Amino acid sequence: MNRPHVAGLPLSAARAEGAMPSALRSRLSRALDPTLVTPALLDSLVSRLQSIDATSPVSWIDTIMGTTAGDPTSEQALRSIVGDLLYERGLAPHTVGPTLAPHVDAWSPPSPEHVAPLLLDHAAFAAPESIAEQYDAIVIGSGAGGGIAAQTLAESGRRVLVVERGDLPGRRDLLADHLRSPRAGLGLFPHSGPGPDAEPREVRIGDAALRDVTAGDGLWGNNAMTIGGGTRVYGAQAWRFGPTDFAMASTYGVPDGSSLADWPISYEELEPYYTRVESLLGVSGGPSTDPWDGPRSAQLPMGPLARSPLGQLLGAAATRLGWGTQPVPLLINTRQYAGRPACIRCSQCVGLDCPVGARAGSHNTTLPAALATGNTTLLAAAQAFRIQVGANGRARAVELVGEVGGTIWRRTVRADLVVLAAGTIESARLLLDSASDTHPQGLGNDTDQVGRHLQGHAYGGATALFEDEVVDLHGPGPDVSTADFRHGNDGIVGGGILADEFVPTPAGSQRYLREAGLVAPDSPVGSSVMERAMLRLGRVVGPIQEVTTSSSRVEVDRGRRDRFGRAIVRLSGSLHPEDLRGRDLLSARAADWLREAGAREVRAMGPMRLPTPPNGGQHQAGTCRMGTDAVSSVVGPDGRVWGHENIVVADGSTHVTNGGANPVLTIYANALRISEGLVRAG
Repeated sequence: MNRPHVAGLPLSAARAEGAMPSALRSRLSRALDPTLVTPALLDSLVSRLQSIDATSPVSWIDTIMGTTAGDPTSEQALRSIVGDLLYERGLAPHTVGPTLAPHVDAWSPPSPEHVAPLLLDHAAFAAPESIAEQYDAIVIGSGAGGGIAAQTLAESGRRVLVVERGDLPGRRDLLADHLRSPRAGLGLFPHSGPGPDAEPREVRIGDAALRDVTAGDGLWGNNAMTIGGGTRVYGAQAWRFGPTDFAMASTYGVPDGSSLADWPISYEELEPYYTRVESLLGVSGGPSTDPWDGPRSAQLPMGPLARSPLGQLLGAAATRLGWGTQPVPLLINTRQYAGRPACIRCSQCVGLDCPVGARAGSHNTTLPAALATGNTTLLAAAQAFRIQVGANGRARAVELVGEVGGTIWRRTVRADLVVLAAGTIESARLLLDSASDTHPQGLGNDTDQVGRHLQGHAYGGATALFEDEVVDLHGPGPDVSTADFRHGNDGIVGGGILADEFVPTPAGSQRYLREAGLVAPDSPVGSSVMERAMLRLGRVVGPIQEVTTSSSRVEVDRGRRDRFGRAIVRLSGSLHPEDLRGRDLLSARAADWLREAGAREVRAMGPMRLPTPPNGGQHQAGTCRMGTDAVSSVVGPDGRVWGHENIVVADGSTHVTNGGANPVLTIYANALRISEGLVRAG
């Protein structure tokens, strides 16, 4: 293998002899449009590269120094990184040419006067030494399911302790840093967590050997770890699953090698909770032409935002194609609602904080409501180490652990009820980590079901370049969708929705263009060609409903421990061949839609190859499958873990299947159904 050299020296020697800065500046200059190159800008880029490489496992300097002039792959890699650095916090007057100059304010983080205070701050959190010895309920996780459970239980009069592994990150970082976002996928540690102190995970792809991955790596299965969980930075698409989504096995049969099954509840049973969550949190959108939607007992409380130029083109194109469309349902206010303001339509949304709180998340809805009862204690930066159970299988206490000022603390807190809502991977991990002499394989795992059926969403889609500008920088972005392909696709099991994408950050926009081959690999960053293309970019994407396999799973390696003594997570498994066929269908339909909308050049997503990595990203689901018996599931229809009647799961890990649309509204609704069932049971 040829190692990168500078002035005839290996990189390590070049650094030692001081040759690196000059050679690095030379490559940075080559990537930029000449009109942008100044000594001050190059100094700034070098400084940022050194800082990023020192704090993240990405080795961008080595990548840049290893590039070869004239090699298309090298030229693209170089310019992608330089584009990321240049647009790290949006646009600035000194980082743009004439085309983007009018858009500096619109394509940058909002100014301080447009930022509303959070409804939660550190004053609302308990210190580890201040928590009580016993609570009526301990809720583990503060995301969609945990927030709903905490509010419901607290409003019933129960004393509730909410335990969140993450903390409350700096507001400005969540608003302004476009690279350390869970959406960026660059290998950097996101401000929304997990951070550099997170333990590694083991991942196996196919029959390959296990390998360690860090939390910055997409293979880690990142889900935000912060107050509010993923809802702090999600896109907030609020789709209902339809009747067919709850009966996939009955509808399609079970493909060979799949563990496809029906839910033990129906759409009709969940529908009242969908309606109540839409009203409680505030969902905008409608009217819908979704042929796979179920009956609704009420319409959405808010209408949609106006369509973007791209949305208008896609809407007209769908009509010509004979496809139905509807606004994308969003947990985003289009008018003042539930004490929160309307969306100001800034250009940054998914992966970043909402500056005014128009986007509903647990941090600004259910958690403040739970705390307002006076019955809730919120403990941040803490983990549940183990659930202690008695001889009858009932949970007695939860062992907690955390770190303050470099010192590890531990507390054991008794509880009458334990609610797991830590996310699909971590909820399964805790059940497995709670093994004992009585339950050597973990809680609820006598039949080896905990951790199986790990699923997420494989996305299909297409990227296009239009002749004229279609980007108006009015967020959130997704404003028109078609649900025609959720089901009923010849030869395909299931399907999914398609919608136009969120407004990308400038850094994301330039990467989309380069990765799709819509600009030349050596197009300089900041050139007029590149800047014009960034305003003519259009994307349509959608998630495929995965058919699930029992071999896609979460396990723990009991022979390896993190700094707190918890077993390391092990992820394995692959998508099913049917998933890839469905994904290819969505990519083809997305490309058709963009072409009909007038795109000049269209690139469908390339095919995936088996085996794929296990799919445990932001839409992770399935590892504590809900069912009607302990042989094939982990929890019953009421969310209670088999054999442990006061341990309940209330997050996406209960999902039998994950729908062909974003799953968060179903997590909210099912958590409300389960939580109210607990209250009724007394």
